[in-house]
Amino acid sequence: MKFLVLIFENIRRNLIRTVLTSLGTMMLVLVVTLVFTVLTTLDYVATEKSSNIKAIVTEKWQNPSMMPYSYAPGLCAGGVDENDTTAVHPQGSMTWGFFVGSTESVPAKRSFENLFFSFIMEPEKARSMLDNIDSLTDEQVQPLTDAVNKMKTIRNGVIMGEGRMKKMNKRIGDRIKVYGRNFRDVDLELEIVGTFPKAAESYTDSSIIGREYFESALDAYKATHNNKAHSQADKSLALVWLRVPDKVSFDKLTEQILTAPTFSNPAVKCETSSTAISSFLDAYKDIIWSVRWFLAPACMIVLSLVISNAISISVRERRIEFAVLKVLGFMPWQILTLVLGEALVVGTLSGLLSATLTYFILNGVWGGLPFQVAFFPKFAVPIQCLWWGAAMGAITASVGSCVPAWFARSVRVSDVFSKVA
Repeated sequence: MKFLVLIFENIRRNLIRTVLTSLGTMMLVLVVTLVFTVLTTLDYVATEKSSNIKAIVTEKWQNPSMMPYSYAPGLCAGGVDENDTTAVHPQGSMTWGFFVGSTESVPAKRSFENLFFSFIMEPEKARSMLDNIDSLTDEQVQPLTDAVNKMKTIRNGVIMGEGRMKKMNKRIGDRIKVYGRNFRDVDLELEIVGTFPKAAESYTDSSIIGREYFESALDAYKATHNNKAHSQADKSLALVWLRVPDKVSFDKLTEQILTAPTFSNPAVKCETSSTAISSFLDAYKDIIWSVRWFLAPACMIVLSLVISNAISISVRERRIEFAVLKVLGFMPWQILTLVLGEALVVGTLSGLLSATLTYFILNGVWGGLPFQVAFFPKFAVPIQCLWWGAAMGAITASVGSCVPAWFARSVRVSDVFSKVA
């Protein structure tokens, strides 16, 4: 206990240096914590699951996928052959399309603030099929449930994320007209009927419009263009999600779909959601690799150098003190432990404080790290960051103080006092 008290007393002796070292440690731990937050989330979503698997069916040879909507009934049924008694039936299904538009009809006035991005799907299936929503409690998901119920009577209703409503300066109950960009000349008259749960921050910039309403908009285009169908009328289905209980069922389901002659023109492919996300993130693989193996280690090295520099200055200033301690009976290993302990306390506490502030401020105030990567607008800082910060501070402090601590241990009493004399 006396040894620990001595460590804290030494830390207090030069508060300015201690504070500056602590602030430098906190800033670098902050950077590494943010990096780990993004990488941990991406690793998690790209990890294969062994149960409750979501299969994604898309067009095989084209990206973005654009399949005819006539594929939807067969794919939602799992491509089942009526004569196959061992066929696997999906436990859940949902069709997806994507509509990108703007509330400005003039191209020159279009901006990120008036951009409109929406999923085209069956709204009633959002509760059970959408990631990060299917795991929420009924109480948490109540805003979405209320909005879905409204869409049963308001066919042109749209469920819009709070972030997108804020950027567009809209609120629930407002009406908007959206001019199609990927479906050109398909303009939608929409009424905002609700929003996503607050706990589902990944959908803050997204929207949902009903599949039936969108198909009716395509029919309206045909009626106003001399009975000529829209050029993408048979390409409105982007993908289909199917839920199966395990990997064996997924393999069987994949076989059923790929061997079904109905889905041959255009051909389709079936993969797990984690595989599909991994494939999509291939475009970012060089950036992710650089962040994982260059940026994070570089921050750790810089942090070690910062601590090493601070401890080295302290050791040079305290050579007489270390000589006196040796005269009083301190062993070299005790002086080594004293210096290492000072660095370890500063590094660990600074790292823990930095991680704690990062966790509560980002998650509590901003709802996560607002850093756009592909279709991930925000990243929730995991609770594990608390021990990440403490561990990073402790490890870099230990590494950075090794050399200064060894010099302190090696101080020779005769050399010190001869210079003093």
